[in-house]
Amino acid sequence: MTLSLLFFQDAGGSIIWTLLPFVFIFGIFYFLVILPQKRQKQQLQEMITQLKINDEVVTNGGIIGRIKEVKDTSFIIQSAEKSFIEVGKSAIVGRRAEKA
Repeated sequence: MTLSLLFFQDAGGSIIWTLLPFVFIFGIFYFLVILPQKRQKQQLQEMITQLKINDEVVTNGGIIGRIKEVKDTSFIIQSAEKSFIEVGKSAIVGRRAEKA
């Protein structure tokens, strides 16, 4: 019984002290998860806007190809000698590293 009195002794505390742990957890979550993800998305969007003809790209489906035509919302990529595919700009996940 005395143990329960210790837990509920400060039940009339300020709402600030009650919400402070939640604010702290959200702050940590923001700086460790949300902010890096926003930066990564912004870098990807910048990379997509800088793509030009003959750049090698990788799609989210794993297709590797060379850009042959740039349209407003899509790219025409060549994945094999006679294989041309139209993919949306949002399907591009990265630029293929240059071969040494």
